[in-house]
Amino acid sequence: MNWSPTYSLFLVFVTLVSYVGAQILQKFCESENDKLRRVVLASTLLLCFSGLFIFKYLNFLNDSLWGLFSLMGIRMEVPHLELLLPVGISFYTFQACGYMIDVYRQQIMVERNFCTYALFISFFPQIAAGPIGRGKELLPQFKVKHYLNRGDITTGLRWMLWGYFMKVVVADRLALYTDAVFGNIAHHTGLSILVAAVLFTFQIYCDFAGYSFIALGCARIMGFRLIVNFARPYMATSVQDFWRRCHISLSTWFRDYLYIPLGGSRCSKWRTRMNLMITFVVSGLWHGANWTFVIWGGLNGLFQVIGNVIKPIKEQTRLCCGLRKDSIWLKAFNILLTFVLMTVTWTFFKAHTLEDALLAISKMVLPAGVLYKPDLSVLLYGTMGVGVLMGCDMLEEKNGKHPLLENDSITIRFASYVVLSMIILSVGVFDGGQFIYFQF
Repeated sequence: MNWSPTYSLFLVFVTLVSYVGAQILQKFCESENDKLRRVVLASTLLLCFSGLFIFKYLNFLNDSLWGLFSLMGIRMEVPHLELLLPVGISFYTFQACGYMIDVYRQQIMVERNFCTYALFISFFPQIAAGPIGRGKELLPQFKVKHYLNRGDITTGLRWMLWGYFMKVVVADRLALYTDAVFGNIAHHTGLSILVAAVLFTFQIYCDFAGYSFIALGCARIMGFRLIVNFARPYMATSVQDFWRRCHISLSTWFRDYLYIPLGGSRCSKWRTRMNLMITFVVSGLWHGANWTFVIWGGLNGLFQVIGNVIKPIKEQTRLCCGLRKDSIWLKAFNILLTFVLMTVTWTFFKAHTLEDALLAISKMVLPAGVLYKPDLSVLLYGTMGVGVLMGCDMLEEKNGKHPLLENDSITIRFASYVVLSMIILSVGVFDGGQFIYFQF
């Protein structure tokens, strides 16, 4: 991911194309010319996605075709373009395309004011890594005056404080371990890789959710309300439930603009499962132009399909064991199983190549050997941070509010502000690099 003033031209291009396309669409909506509406929509989407394809997928397509031709015995030189990915390109492209589709479906009115629309596409708290906004929810907020008020400032600062804790105390601390192990999988033991995979499962959550909470908090201080992008994903009892709680703005985007148009769950069982697989494979490609991301997306879809197929078997097993649906033991088992499955998928997400991912999985199956132990503070502070995080998530899942930052006791709240601030300043890793999702 890279930022250069030149790359802002593509942001301007996407903004202009989607703005003009929406104006034309609105005119055809009024005349009820469905054929021309579809042509305008398809043309606009093609133009908006063209830059994303060139910057993000062209080299991946070239390399894949070159590899395929090599297997067939055909030798050819394929040019490799040295392109740096503009910051936020996947997010603002999807936001613009979502707006276009909403106008086409007549779910929202077209925005006539170009400045308002440009602000919608480039709103600074969310442009780099989401959450992906919807026109119906965000555009009206740009048309009203916002005044600083104590409630919004307090809530925004709370979210930002928690976001910084997740990012610099947990995510960046764990990255010191996971980057060392996944950067050289061949020379690490199965036990070290297993520990790194588990830690990365928390790292990716804290890294992206941390950014999302900072973005939400920053916007909230100014009076704007963005979509809450995470809802305690590791409290999920299935992979399907996980994606209702994790990266919610992207999950709902793919649900509304890909899964449902493919037929969603209104088709036969096997067509529904195929729609699900297609959606998650495309989601994997959205995350990165690498076969590791394609496999990651495919596994997420596959685990949901398997879960759907064996659902009657699971229900029968539960009845045979005499467990209630609300049994805490059953819920704990499902949460643990979901966490294990997600750890497997995140291994592909983290690995640099497909070969590295498969090697890591093979070593993790029978973890053995000596555990890689760098500076003790890496594992100590990292696991302590994870403990605080998961403890808060469990209590929030039970009570519906953050046990520290939204506690009824003002003493506990202010003590939490002070302690978390001190932990961030004293234990936080401030040279940990950019947020992981900036590369997408």
